[in-house]
Amino acid sequence: MNPHFPELLAGGDLRTIGASNSVVRQVSTQKVFDELFACTRHPNRKVVMRSLDAVEKITAEQPQFLAGHKKELLSLLETAEHKEAKWHLAQLVPRLPLTAKETGRVWHQLTQWALDKRESRIVRALSVQALHDLLSRVPQLQEDLVYTATRMHAEQIPSINARIRKLKLLPKK
Repeated sequence: MNPHFPELLAGGDLRTIGASNSVVRQVSTQKVFDELFACTRHPNRKVVMRSLDAVEKITAEQPQFLAGHKKELLSLLETAEHKEAKWHLAQLVPRLPLTAKETGRVWHQLTQWALDKRESRIVRALSVQALHDLLSRVPQLQEDLVYTATRMHAEQIPSINARIRKLKLLPKK
């Protein structure tokens, strides 16, 4: 692990991204990305959150950097406890090349987060977004996503309903 990444990512308040943008600018090779990715298993919650934030920003432009970390990401998806990790993971997993079995595991976890009223609204909204993003690979799950979106919509949470409307997941009345 790059010894200065945890140091750069640890400071400040949990509600901020800290120096994650600075870290993003330092990553231009797979080797340096791998060093950053190692921070996703750090014991400090802020380091994990901010490293995932940086990973998410980097792979928006260079998703190939994630390929060697699929197993770790899928493991994180199933074990994440903190909302900050969950919302970044929801954004990351649709970028992975997934087998049918892995897609099923991911779909199941994201659906759980989307429907869990104890999850933060951002985790829930980003989970339904990720499910929508995965539809291009598994169009046969369209009805499942509409069912999930309908259940979420019935809760009348403005931020979640705005995402559902944006994604056009509910049938027209």
